[in-house]
Amino acid sequence: MKNFFLIGAAIIFFVGVFAPLGSLFWRMTPESFSQVVNSPQFSAAVWNSVSTAFVATIISMTLGLAAAWSLERTNLRGKNFFAVIFGAPMLIPSISHSFGLVALFGANGWLTNIFRLDVNIYGAIGIIAGSVMYAFPVAFFIFLSVLRCEDGSPYLAAEVLGVPKFRRFIDLTLPYLKRTIISTFFAIFSMIVTDYGVPLMIGGKTITLSVLMYNKAVAMMDYSSGSVLGVILIVPALIAFLADIFNPPPKQNDFAKNVLLTEKNSSRVVWIFCVGLSLLIVAPLVTFCVMTFATKYPVDMNFTLYHVMRTIHRGALDNWLNSLIIAIVSAVVGTIFSFVLAYFSTRVNGLAAKAVHLLSILPMTIPGIALGLGYVIFFHDAPIYGTLIILAAVNVMHFFSSPYLMMRNTLEKISANVEAVGKVLGVPRRFIIRDVILPKVRFTLCEMFAYFFVNAMMTISAVSYLAPPAPKPLALMITQFEAQRLMESAAAVSIVILLTNLALKIFLTRLEKILFVELKR
Repeated sequence: MKNFFLIGAAIIFFVGVFAPLGSLFWRMTPESFSQVVNSPQFSAAVWNSVSTAFVATIISMTLGLAAAWSLERTNLRGKNFFAVIFGAPMLIPSISHSFGLVALFGANGWLTNIFRLDVNIYGAIGIIAGSVMYAFPVAFFIFLSVLRCEDGSPYLAAEVLGVPKFRRFIDLTLPYLKRTIISTFFAIFSMIVTDYGVPLMIGGKTITLSVLMYNKAVAMMDYSSGSVLGVILIVPALIAFLADIFNPPPKQNDFAKNVLLTEKNSSRVVWIFCVGLSLLIVAPLVTFCVMTFATKYPVDMNFTLYHVMRTIHRGALDNWLNSLIIAIVSAVVGTIFSFVLAYFSTRVNGLAAKAVHLLSILPMTIPGIALGLGYVIFFHDAPIYGTLIILAAVNVMHFFSSPYLMMRNTLEKISANVEAVGKVLGVPRRFIIRDVILPKVRFTLCEMFAYFFVNAMMTISAVSYLAPPAPKPLALMITQFEAQRLMESAAAVSIVILLTNLALKIFLTRLEKILFVELKR
Protein backbone atom coordinates (compact mmCIF):
# COMPACT_ATOMS: atom_id res chain seq x y z
CA MET A 1 0.00 0.00 0.00
CA LYS A 2 2.85 2.38 0.87
CA ASN A 3 4.62 1.73 -2.40
CA PHE A 4 1.38 2.12 -4.34
CA PHE A 5 0.76 5.50 -2.71
CA LEU A 6 4.36 6.58 -3.36
CA ILE A 7 4.09 5.62 -7.02
CA GLY A 8 0.84 7.57 -7.37
CA ALA A 9 2.34 10.69 -5.79
CA ALA A 10 5.47 10.35 -7.92
CA ILE A 11 3.38 10.17 -11.10
CA ILE A 12 1.43 13.29 -10.16
CA PHE A 13 4.56 15.27 -9.38
CA PHE A 14 6.29 13.98 -12.48
CA VAL A 15 3.47 15.12 -14.74
CA GLY A 16 2.71 18.33 -12.84
CA VAL A 17 6.22 19.53 -11.96
CA PHE A 18 9.22 17.59 -13.18
CA ALA A 19 8.16 16.94 -16.76
CA PRO A 20 7.32 20.62 -17.43
CA LEU A 21 10.56 21.63 -15.73
CA GLY A 22 12.46 19.08 -17.81
CA SER A 23 10.88 20.61 -20.91
CA LEU A 24 12.71 23.85 -20.14
CA PHE A 25 16.05 22.05 -20.06
CA TRP A 26 15.15 20.06 -23.17
CA ARG A 27 14.23 23.24 -25.05
CA MET A 28 17.56 24.85 -24.23
CA THR A 29 20.29 24.67 -26.84
CA PRO A 30 23.96 25.70 -26.65
CA GLU A 31 23.22 28.37 -29.23
CA SER A 32 20.28 29.85 -27.28
CA PHE A 33 22.25 29.75 -24.02
CA SER A 34 25.21 31.53 -25.62
CA GLN A 35 22.90 34.04 -27.29
CA VAL A 36 21.16 34.92 -24.02
CA VAL A 37 24.23 35.06 -21.80
CA ASN A 38 26.32 37.06 -24.27
CA SER A 39 23.58 39.57 -25.09
CA PRO A 40 24.12 43.11 -23.73
CA GLN A 41 20.69 42.98 -22.05
CA PHE A 42 21.56 39.95 -19.95
CA SER A 43 24.36 41.42 -17.81
CA ALA A 44 22.30 44.56 -17.20
CA ALA A 45 19.23 42.46 -16.32
CA VAL A 46 21.25 40.35 -13.85
CA TRP A 47 22.59 43.45 -12.11
CA ASN A 48 19.18 45.13 -12.04
CA SER A 49 17.50 42.00 -10.66
CA VAL A 50 20.10 41.33 -7.98
CA SER A 51 20.56 44.94 -6.84
CA THR A 52 16.88 45.88 -6.66
CA ALA A 53 15.94 42.55 -5.04
CA PHE A 54 18.70 42.85 -2.42
CA VAL A 55 17.71 46.39 -1.41
CA ALA A 56 13.99 45.57 -1.44
CA THR A 57 14.59 42.44 0.65
CA ILE A 58 16.53 44.34 3.32
CA ILE A 59 13.85 47.03 3.52
CA SER A 60 11.00 44.50 3.57
CA MET A 61 12.61 42.47 6.35
CA THR A 62 13.40 45.56 8.41
CA LEU A 63 9.84 46.86 8.15
CA GLY A 64 8.41 43.38 8.72
CA LEU A 65 10.46 42.82 11.87
CA ALA A 66 9.66 46.30 13.20
CA ALA A 67 5.93 45.80 12.56
CA ALA A 68 5.89 42.33 14.10
CA TRP A 69 7.84 43.52 17.16
CA SER A 70 5.45 46.47 17.57
CA LEU A 71 2.45 44.16 17.66
CA GLU A 72 4.01 41.43 19.84
CA ARG A 73 6.27 43.30 22.24
CA THR A 74 4.19 46.37 23.13
CA ASN A 75 0.70 47.05 24.42
CA LEU A 76 -0.15 49.06 21.31
CA ARG A 77 -3.87 49.61 20.92
CA GLY A 78 -5.63 48.31 17.83
CA LYS A 79 -3.26 45.40 17.20
CA ASN A 80 -5.87 43.41 15.29
CA PHE A 81 -6.63 46.41 13.11
CA PHE A 82 -2.97 46.97 12.26
CA ALA A 83 -2.49 43.24 11.57
CA VAL A 84 -5.33 43.34 9.03
CA ILE A 85 -3.90 46.45 7.35
CA PHE A 86 -0.38 45.02 7.21
CA GLY A 87 -1.71 41.87 5.53
CA ALA A 88 -3.93 43.66 2.98
CA PRO A 89 -1.24 43.85 0.23
CA MET A 90 -1.26 40.05 0.06
CA LEU A 91 -4.81 40.16 -1.38
CA ILE A 92 -3.93 41.91 -4.66
CA PRO A 93 -1.50 41.02 -7.48
CA SER A 94 2.06 42.29 -7.29
CA ILE A 95 1.49 44.36 -10.42
CA SER A 96 -1.24 46.30 -8.59
CA HIS A 97 1.30 47.59 -6.07
CA SER A 98 3.43 49.21 -8.75
CA PHE A 99 0.28 50.43 -10.47
CA GLY A 100 -0.72 52.14 -7.21
CA LEU A 101 2.69 53.83 -7.04
CA VAL A 102 2.20 55.14 -10.58
CA ALA A 103 -1.24 56.45 -9.63
CA LEU A 104 0.29 58.29 -6.66
CA PHE A 105 3.71 59.40 -7.91
CA GLY A 106 3.53 59.11 -11.70
CA ALA A 107 3.54 62.05 -14.10
CA ASN A 108 -0.20 62.53 -13.47
CA GLY A 109 -0.21 61.01 -10.01
CA TRP A 110 -2.41 62.28 -7.25
CA LEU A 111 0.40 63.28 -4.87
CA THR A 112 2.50 64.55 -7.75
CA ASN A 113 -0.19 67.06 -8.73
CA ILE A 114 -1.12 68.07 -5.19
CA PHE A 115 2.42 68.73 -3.95
CA ARG A 116 3.98 69.57 -7.35
CA LEU A 117 6.52 66.79 -6.89
CA ASP A 118 9.35 66.25 -9.32
CA VAL A 119 9.78 62.50 -8.84
CA ASN A 120 10.70 59.91 -11.44
CA ILE A 121 9.06 56.80 -10.04
CA TYR A 122 9.99 54.66 -13.03
CA GLY A 123 13.14 52.58 -12.88
CA ALA A 124 15.06 51.01 -10.00
CA ILE A 125 13.42 53.22 -7.35
CA GLY A 126 9.95 52.18 -8.47
CA ILE A 127 10.90 48.50 -8.63
CA ILE A 128 12.29 48.63 -5.10
CA ALA A 129 9.24 50.47 -3.73
CA GLY A 130 6.76 48.15 -5.46
CA SER A 131 8.69 45.05 -4.39
CA VAL A 132 8.70 46.22 -0.77
CA MET A 133 4.92 46.66 -0.84
CA TYR A 134 4.62 43.19 -2.36
CA ALA A 135 7.05 41.39 -0.03
CA PHE A 136 6.61 43.24 3.27
CA PRO A 137 3.48 41.32 4.40
CA VAL A 138 5.29 38.00 3.92
CA ALA A 139 8.17 39.09 6.14
CA PHE A 140 5.74 40.56 8.66
CA PHE A 141 3.75 37.35 9.11
CA ILE A 142 6.88 35.19 9.28
CA PHE A 143 8.38 37.30 12.07
CA LEU A 144 5.01 37.65 13.80
CA SER A 145 4.48 33.88 13.99
CA VAL A 146 8.02 33.29 15.29
CA LEU A 147 7.87 36.04 17.93
CA ARG A 148 4.58 34.65 19.22
CA CYS A 149 6.28 31.32 19.97
CA GLU A 150 9.29 32.78 21.78
CA ASP A 151 9.70 31.87 25.43
CA GLY A 152 9.60 35.01 27.54
CA SER A 153 11.40 33.57 30.57
CA PRO A 154 14.85 34.93 29.57
CA TYR A 155 13.32 38.40 29.13
CA LEU A 156 11.79 38.21 32.59
CA ALA A 157 15.15 37.27 34.07
CA ALA A 158 16.90 40.05 32.13
CA GLU A 159 14.34 42.59 33.36
CA VAL A 160 14.88 41.51 36.97
CA LEU A 161 18.65 41.91 36.47
CA GLY A 162 18.14 45.41 35.12
CA VAL A 163 19.28 44.73 31.53
CA PRO A 164 18.21 47.64 29.28
CA LYS A 165 15.53 47.01 26.64
CA PHE A 166 17.91 47.61 23.76
CA ARG A 167 20.39 45.04 25.10
CA ARG A 168 17.55 42.52 25.49
CA PHE A 169 16.70 42.96 21.83
CA ILE A 170 20.33 42.62 20.72
CA ASP A 171 21.31 39.73 23.01
CA LEU A 172 18.02 37.77 23.16
CA THR A 173 15.71 38.59 20.26
CA LEU A 174 18.19 38.72 17.39
CA PRO A 175 19.96 35.42 18.29
CA TYR A 176 16.54 33.78 18.60
CA LEU A 177 15.61 35.09 15.14
CA LYS A 178 18.91 34.14 13.49
CA ARG A 179 17.58 31.16 11.54
CA THR A 180 14.36 32.98 10.66
CA ILE A 181 16.28 35.99 9.36
CA ILE A 182 18.48 33.81 7.14
CA SER A 183 15.65 31.73 5.68
CA THR A 184 13.39 34.77 5.26
CA PHE A 185 16.11 36.68 3.42
CA PHE A 186 16.57 33.96 0.81
CA ALA A 187 12.84 33.33 0.49
CA ILE A 188 11.94 36.99 -0.07
CA PHE A 189 14.94 37.63 -2.30
CA SER A 190 13.88 34.71 -4.49
CA MET A 191 10.28 35.90 -4.51
CA ILE A 192 11.26 39.41 -5.66
CA VAL A 193 13.80 38.26 -8.27
CA THR A 194 11.31 35.94 -9.96
CA ASP A 195 8.38 38.39 -9.93
CA TYR A 196 7.79 40.26 -13.15
CA GLY A 197 4.59 42.14 -12.28
CA VAL A 198 6.29 45.01 -10.47
CA PRO A 199 9.19 45.64 -12.90
CA LEU A 200 6.89 45.17 -15.92
CA MET A 201 4.61 47.96 -14.74
CA ILE A 202 7.05 50.43 -13.22
CA GLY A 203 10.50 49.35 -14.35
CA GLY A 204 10.65 51.64 -17.38
CA LYS A 205 14.01 51.12 -19.10
CA THR A 206 15.33 49.10 -16.15
CA ILE A 207 15.00 45.52 -17.44
CA THR A 208 15.14 42.60 -15.01
CA LEU A 209 15.60 38.89 -15.71
CA SER A 210 11.92 38.14 -15.17
CA VAL A 211 10.81 40.89 -17.56
CA LEU A 212 13.40 39.77 -20.09
CA MET A 213 12.02 36.25 -19.88
CA TYR A 214 8.46 37.55 -20.24
CA ASN A 215 9.40 39.55 -23.33
CA LYS A 216 11.21 36.60 -24.91
CA ALA A 217 8.59 33.94 -24.20
CA VAL A 218 5.31 35.89 -24.43
CA ALA A 219 5.97 38.85 -26.72
CA MET A 220 8.48 37.22 -29.09
CA MET A 221 7.43 33.54 -28.65
CA ASP A 222 11.13 32.65 -28.33
CA TYR A 223 10.78 29.61 -26.08
CA SER A 224 14.44 28.60 -26.36
CA SER A 225 15.71 31.88 -24.92
CA GLY A 226 12.81 31.93 -22.46
CA SER A 227 13.78 28.45 -21.26
CA VAL A 228 17.35 29.58 -20.64
CA LEU A 229 16.15 32.51 -18.55
CA GLY A 230 13.64 30.28 -16.75
CA VAL A 231 16.37 27.87 -15.70
CA ILE A 232 18.53 30.78 -14.51
CA LEU A 233 15.63 32.11 -12.40
CA ILE A 234 15.35 28.73 -10.66
CA VAL A 235 18.80 29.26 -9.12
CA PRO A 236 17.74 31.86 -6.46
CA ALA A 237 14.77 29.71 -5.42
CA LEU A 238 17.01 26.64 -5.21
CA ILE A 239 19.49 28.52 -3.02
CA ALA A 240 16.63 29.59 -0.74
CA PHE A 241 15.47 25.98 -0.52
CA LEU A 242 18.94 24.67 0.32
CA ALA A 243 19.50 27.45 2.87
CA ASP A 244 16.34 26.39 4.67
CA ILE A 245 17.26 22.69 4.54
CA PHE A 246 20.82 23.15 5.85
CA ASN A 247 19.77 25.67 8.48
CA PRO A 248 17.53 23.50 10.69
CA PRO A 249 15.61 24.99 13.61
CA PRO A 250 17.06 24.49 17.07
CA LYS A 251 15.53 21.88 19.31
CA GLN A 252 12.91 23.30 21.65
CA ASN A 253 12.30 22.25 25.22
CA ASP A 254 8.74 20.98 25.26
CA PHE A 255 8.49 21.58 29.01
CA ALA A 256 9.66 25.20 28.94
CA LYS A 257 7.16 27.66 30.34
CA ASN A 258 6.15 29.97 27.53
CA VAL A 259 6.04 33.38 29.23
CA LEU A 260 5.19 36.11 26.75
CA LEU A 261 6.07 39.63 27.81
CA THR A 262 5.05 43.02 26.48
CA GLU A 263 6.41 46.40 27.36
CA LYS A 264 4.34 48.21 29.94
CA ASN A 265 3.94 51.27 27.75
CA SER A 266 4.04 51.54 23.98
CA SER A 267 6.02 54.58 22.96
CA ARG A 268 4.70 57.27 20.66
CA VAL A 269 7.34 56.24 18.11
CA VAL A 270 5.75 52.77 17.82
CA TRP A 271 2.31 54.29 17.29
CA ILE A 272 3.58 56.76 14.69
CA PHE A 273 5.43 53.97 12.88
CA CYS A 274 2.36 51.71 12.68
CA VAL A 275 0.05 54.54 11.61
CA GLY A 276 2.53 55.78 9.00
CA LEU A 277 3.07 52.30 7.60
CA SER A 278 -0.69 51.74 7.48
CA LEU A 279 -1.17 54.97 5.52
CA LEU A 280 1.47 53.88 2.99
CA ILE A 281 -0.34 50.57 2.53
CA VAL A 282 -3.84 52.03 2.35
CA ALA A 283 -2.97 54.96 0.04
CA PRO A 284 -2.77 52.88 -3.18
CA LEU A 285 -5.98 51.03 -2.29
CA VAL A 286 -7.83 54.31 -1.75
CA THR A 287 -6.38 55.61 -5.00
CA PHE A 288 -7.77 52.57 -6.85
CA CYS A 289 -11.25 53.39 -5.55
CA VAL A 290 -10.96 57.05 -6.50
CA MET A 291 -9.64 56.26 -9.99
CA THR A 292 -12.38 53.73 -10.62
CA PHE A 293 -15.18 56.24 -10.04
CA ALA A 294 -13.47 59.46 -11.22
CA THR A 295 -14.37 60.81 -14.65
CA LYS A 296 -10.76 61.49 -15.63
CA TYR A 297 -8.20 60.91 -12.92
CA PRO A 298 -6.73 63.25 -11.69
CA VAL A 299 -8.09 66.05 -13.92
CA ASP A 300 -11.84 65.53 -13.48
CA MET A 301 -12.76 63.93 -10.15
CA ASN A 302 -16.53 63.90 -10.66
CA PHE A 303 -18.27 60.61 -9.88
CA THR A 304 -19.04 58.28 -12.79
CA LEU A 305 -19.74 54.60 -13.46
CA TYR A 306 -18.40 54.81 -17.01
CA HIS A 307 -15.12 53.05 -16.24
CA VAL A 308 -16.90 50.26 -14.38
CA MET A 309 -19.25 49.66 -17.31
CA ARG A 310 -16.36 49.82 -19.79
CA THR A 311 -14.46 47.25 -17.76
CA ILE A 312 -17.49 44.95 -17.77
CA HIS A 313 -18.00 45.39 -21.51
CA ARG A 314 -14.35 44.42 -22.07
CA GLY A 315 -15.07 41.03 -20.51
CA ALA A 316 -14.24 41.62 -16.85
CA LEU A 317 -17.30 39.74 -15.61
CA ASP A 318 -16.49 36.65 -17.67
CA ASN A 319 -12.84 36.78 -16.61
CA TRP A 320 -13.89 37.19 -12.97
CA LEU A 321 -15.99 34.05 -13.27
CA ASN A 322 -12.99 32.30 -14.85
CA SER A 323 -10.81 33.35 -11.92
CA LEU A 324 -13.47 32.31 -9.43
CA ILE A 325 -13.74 28.83 -10.97
CA ILE A 326 -9.95 28.48 -11.14
CA ALA A 327 -9.56 29.63 -7.52
CA ILE A 328 -12.29 27.35 -6.15
CA VAL A 329 -11.07 24.29 -8.06
CA SER A 330 -7.44 25.02 -7.11
CA ALA A 331 -8.41 25.49 -3.44
CA VAL A 332 -10.56 22.34 -3.22
CA VAL A 333 -8.18 20.04 -5.11
CA GLY A 334 -5.06 21.59 -3.57
CA THR A 335 -6.40 21.36 -0.01
CA ILE A 336 -7.41 17.71 -0.39
CA PHE A 337 -4.15 16.76 -2.11
CA SER A 338 -2.06 18.62 0.47
CA PHE A 339 -3.89 16.98 3.37
CA VAL A 340 -3.51 13.47 1.92
CA LEU A 341 0.22 13.83 1.33
CA ALA A 342 0.81 15.56 4.67
CA TYR A 343 -1.09 12.77 6.46
CA PHE A 344 0.92 10.09 4.68
CA SER A 345 4.28 11.75 5.36
CA THR A 346 3.55 12.23 9.09
CA ARG A 347 1.49 9.14 10.01
CA VAL A 348 3.33 6.49 7.98
CA ASN A 349 6.87 5.40 8.78
CA GLY A 350 9.57 4.40 6.35
CA LEU A 351 11.36 5.63 3.26
CA ALA A 352 8.09 6.04 1.35
CA ALA A 353 6.94 8.77 3.74
CA LYS A 354 10.29 10.57 3.50
CA ALA A 355 10.16 10.35 -0.29
CA VAL A 356 6.65 11.86 -0.33
CA HIS A 357 7.83 14.70 1.92
CA LEU A 358 10.76 15.45 -0.38
CA LEU A 359 8.48 15.47 -3.42
CA SER A 360 6.04 17.77 -1.65
CA ILE A 361 8.55 20.49 -0.75
CA LEU A 362 10.42 20.55 -4.06
CA PRO A 363 7.78 22.65 -5.94
CA MET A 364 8.69 25.65 -3.78
CA THR A 365 12.02 25.81 -5.61
CA ILE A 366 10.36 26.49 -8.97
CA PRO A 367 9.24 30.07 -9.74
CA GLY A 368 5.77 30.38 -11.24
CA ILE A 369 7.12 32.17 -14.29
CA ALA A 370 9.35 29.17 -15.10
CA LEU A 371 6.69 26.57 -14.28
CA GLY A 372 4.16 28.32 -16.53
CA LEU A 373 6.52 28.26 -19.50
CA GLY A 374 7.24 24.60 -18.81
CA TYR A 375 3.50 23.86 -18.93
CA VAL A 376 3.23 25.60 -22.31
CA ILE A 377 6.02 23.48 -23.78
CA PHE A 378 5.03 20.15 -22.20
CA PHE A 379 1.21 20.30 -22.47
CA HIS A 380 0.96 22.13 -25.80
CA ASP A 381 -0.62 19.15 -27.58
CA ALA A 382 -2.51 17.76 -24.57
CA PRO A 383 -6.36 17.83 -24.43
CA ILE A 384 -6.33 20.07 -21.34
CA TYR A 385 -4.26 22.76 -23.07
CA GLY A 386 -6.36 25.87 -23.59
CA THR A 387 -8.84 25.02 -20.82
CA LEU A 388 -9.48 26.13 -17.27
CA ILE A 389 -8.21 22.74 -16.09
CA ILE A 390 -4.59 23.48 -16.95
CA LEU A 391 -4.80 26.87 -15.20
CA ALA A 392 -6.09 25.21 -12.03
CA ALA A 393 -3.46 22.46 -12.31
CA VAL A 394 -0.53 24.86 -12.60
CA ASN A 395 -1.84 26.84 -9.61
CA VAL A 396 -2.16 23.71 -7.47
CA MET A 397 1.41 22.64 -8.20
CA HIS A 398 2.81 26.18 -7.95
CA PHE A 399 1.33 26.90 -4.50
CA PHE A 400 1.31 23.33 -3.15
CA SER A 401 4.30 23.30 -0.80
CA SER A 402 3.22 25.98 1.68
CA PRO A 403 -0.24 24.50 2.47
CA TYR A 404 1.36 21.07 2.67
CA LEU A 405 3.80 22.33 5.31
CA MET A 406 0.93 24.02 7.19
CA MET A 407 -0.89 20.71 7.49
CA ARG A 408 2.27 18.73 8.21
CA ASN A 409 3.15 21.02 11.12
CA THR A 410 -0.38 20.68 12.49
CA LEU A 411 -0.47 16.88 12.18
CA GLU A 412 2.87 16.57 13.96
CA LYS A 413 1.22 18.07 17.06
CA ILE A 414 -1.40 15.29 17.16
CA SER A 415 -0.42 12.14 19.01
CA ALA A 416 0.98 9.47 16.72
CA ASN A 417 -0.73 6.80 18.83
CA VAL A 418 -4.26 7.66 17.65
CA GLU A 419 -4.16 5.24 14.74
CA ALA A 420 -2.52 2.56 16.90
CA VAL A 421 -5.32 2.81 19.47
CA GLY A 422 -7.89 2.66 16.69
CA LYS A 423 -6.25 -0.44 15.26
CA VAL A 424 -6.34 -2.17 18.67
CA LEU A 425 -10.02 -1.30 19.04
CA GLY A 426 -10.77 -2.46 15.51
CA VAL A 427 -11.64 1.01 14.19
CA PRO A 428 -10.76 1.43 10.49
CA ARG A 429 -8.28 4.19 9.64
CA ARG A 430 -10.85 6.08 7.54
CA PHE A 431 -13.06 6.53 10.61
CA ILE A 432 -10.08 7.72 12.67
CA ILE A 433 -9.38 10.33 10.02
CA ARG A 434 -13.03 11.38 9.78
CA ASP A 435 -13.89 11.46 13.49
CA VAL A 436 -10.55 12.37 15.14
CA ILE A 437 -8.02 13.87 12.73
CA LEU A 438 -10.24 16.13 10.59
CA PRO A 439 -11.96 17.85 13.56
CA LYS A 440 -8.56 18.68 15.04
CA VAL A 441 -7.15 20.15 11.81
CA ARG A 442 -10.29 22.01 10.68
CA PHE A 443 -8.73 25.45 11.23
CA THR A 444 -5.62 24.53 9.26
CA LEU A 445 -7.85 23.27 6.45
CA CYS A 446 -9.49 26.71 6.32
CA GLU A 447 -6.08 28.39 6.16
CA MET A 448 -4.97 26.06 3.38
CA PHE A 449 -8.12 26.72 1.37
CA ALA A 450 -7.66 30.48 1.77
CA TYR A 451 -4.02 30.26 0.70
CA PHE A 452 -4.84 28.40 -2.51
CA PHE A 453 -7.86 30.59 -3.29
CA VAL A 454 -6.23 33.99 -2.71
CA ASN A 455 -3.05 33.15 -4.62
CA ALA A 456 -4.93 31.57 -7.53
CA MET A 457 -7.19 34.62 -7.70
CA MET A 458 -4.38 37.14 -7.99
CA THR A 459 -1.44 35.32 -9.61
CA ILE A 460 -0.20 36.43 -13.01
CA SER A 461 3.13 34.59 -13.16
CA ALA A 462 2.34 31.01 -14.21
CA VAL A 463 -0.97 31.65 -15.95
CA SER A 464 0.29 34.47 -18.17
CA TYR A 465 1.82 31.96 -20.60
CA LEU A 466 -1.27 29.74 -20.70
CA ALA A 467 -3.99 32.37 -21.23
CA PRO A 468 -4.75 32.60 -24.06
CA PRO A 469 -5.51 30.07 -25.50
CA ALA A 470 -7.01 29.15 -22.11
CA PRO A 471 -9.75 31.47 -20.77
CA LYS A 472 -8.19 34.60 -19.32
CA PRO A 473 -8.15 35.11 -15.52
CA LEU A 474 -9.17 38.52 -14.24
CA ALA A 475 -5.71 39.49 -12.94
CA LEU A 476 -4.24 39.44 -16.45
CA MET A 477 -6.60 42.25 -17.45
CA ILE A 478 -4.49 44.64 -15.37
CA THR A 479 -1.55 44.31 -17.76
CA GLN A 480 -3.95 44.54 -20.72
CA PHE A 481 -5.55 47.76 -19.52
CA GLU A 482 -2.21 49.26 -18.50
CA ALA A 483 -0.82 48.64 -22.00
CA GLN A 484 -3.86 50.43 -23.43
CA ARG A 485 -3.46 53.29 -20.93
CA LEU A 486 -6.89 52.53 -19.46
CA MET A 487 -5.71 53.17 -15.91
CA GLU A 488 -9.21 53.53 -14.45
CA SER A 489 -10.20 50.09 -15.71
CA ALA A 490 -6.98 48.58 -14.32
CA ALA A 491 -7.83 50.13 -10.95
CA ALA A 492 -11.34 48.65 -11.13
CA VAL A 493 -9.92 45.17 -11.73
CA SER A 494 -7.57 45.53 -8.74
CA ILE A 495 -10.49 46.53 -6.52
CA VAL A 496 -12.59 43.55 -7.66
CA ILE A 497 -9.74 41.12 -6.87
CA LEU A 498 -9.23 42.75 -3.46
CA LEU A 499 -12.94 42.58 -2.60
CA THR A 500 -13.21 38.96 -3.75
CA ASN A 501 -10.29 37.83 -1.62
CA LEU A 502 -11.48 39.95 1.30
CA ALA A 503 -14.95 38.36 1.08
CA LEU A 504 -13.36 34.90 1.15
CA LYS A 505 -11.27 35.86 4.19
CA ILE A 506 -14.34 37.18 6.04
CA PHE A 507 -16.32 34.07 5.20
CA LEU A 508 -13.59 31.76 6.47
CA THR A 509 -13.15 33.86 9.62
CA ARG A 510 -16.85 33.46 10.39
CA LEU A 511 -16.61 29.76 9.60
CA GLU A 512 -13.66 29.34 11.96
CA LYS A 513 -15.64 31.04 14.75
CA ILE A 514 -18.51 28.62 14.18
CA LEU A 515 -16.12 25.69 14.20
CA PHE A 516 -14.51 27.00 17.39
CA VAL A 517 -17.90 27.16 19.14
CA GLU A 518 -18.68 23.61 18.03
CA LEU A 519 -15.25 22.47 19.20
CA LYS A 520 -15.84 23.91 22.69
CA ARG A 521 -19.11 22.00 22.92
